[in-house]
Amino acid sequence: MPDKNLPFKIGLLSAASAYFLFTLHALLTLEWIGEWSRGQTFRLTILIEDISATAGTIFRFVAAIIAIASIIYYFTRELQKSNRLLKILRTVVVLEGIYWLGLSTSAIVDSSRLIGYIGNSRFSLSFVGTFSVYVIAEVVESIILPIALFIFAYKLNARNSLKSIVKWALIVGTVYVLTFWLLNSSIWLQTIRPPSVGFAYLTTYPQNLVSFLVTLFGMLALTIYAAYTTKKTVVSKVVSLRAIGVIVLGLGMFFLWNYLSWVFFDFGKYSEWYAWFLGHNVDLWMLALPLVGLPMLFMDKFKLE
Repeated sequence: MPDKNLPFKIGLLSAASAYFLFTLHALLTLEWIGEWSRGQTFRLTILIEDISATAGTIFRFVAAIIAIASIIYYFTRELQKSNRLLKILRTVVVLEGIYWLGLSTSAIVDSSRLIGYIGNSRFSLSFVGTFSVYVIAEVVESIILPIALFIFAYKLNARNSLKSIVKWALIVGTVYVLTFWLLNSSIWLQTIRPPSVGFAYLTTYPQNLVSFLVTLFGMLALTIYAAYTTKKTVVSKVVSLRAIGVIVLGLGMFFLWNYLSWVFFDFGKYSEWYAWFLGHNVDLWMLALPLVGLPMLFMDKFKLE
């Protein structure tokens, strides 16, 4: 008898493989440590930020090993005991939370820099505004997101109700989407802020304009939809796997589009946006998420007890 969950299992395995491989690549390319200080006066803060991020990446790498091993096991047989599944998920979630917490040094340093910029007349209002969005994104990703992940890990216990577990899973998912919207929007704003670049960079290269609009407005819409789905699920006590699939698919397509747009339309001027998205984006593994989201579009709802 064919396994009706096979497409979903393949999607999970593909996403876990990408999660593992991108994290492994990040650990094997450590020459980026201190990169932003090269050719300039040595800055200890940058070295501390990079070392802290690297330490966090090690925790994510362990999480990736556990995740891919567990999904391979799930691919061959069902996880019979829910307690075992919850323990595995809890471990992965805690390790992922530690990874994001490792970025908090950057949030602290940049927050203090922002305070200095606000009181400095040398810096333009546009620069301070753009940098503010970036700092907010750093605070969300390195403080709010880890807190949400740790609470979710605490809820992953057989003693807690399924309603509580699903609620916090959706909250974490919403915070993830919010983080990527803020972070990628701030990078785009930094890219076009200099007068030498400006909006001409978007109008000259159509794929850049599409990426800009998808980032600022498309991801915002996805964030709002994720928050709406979370609220609706908690109130109705009905989990729509299709709605969750839309969120997962939308998030994955965001990463996949921005990657493929450079591959297939490589006639645009290389910029800070592509330097970040292609060269320093450890979350680029999410381009595999459409393989998870698509099968979920054909799954049924279920009632929370």
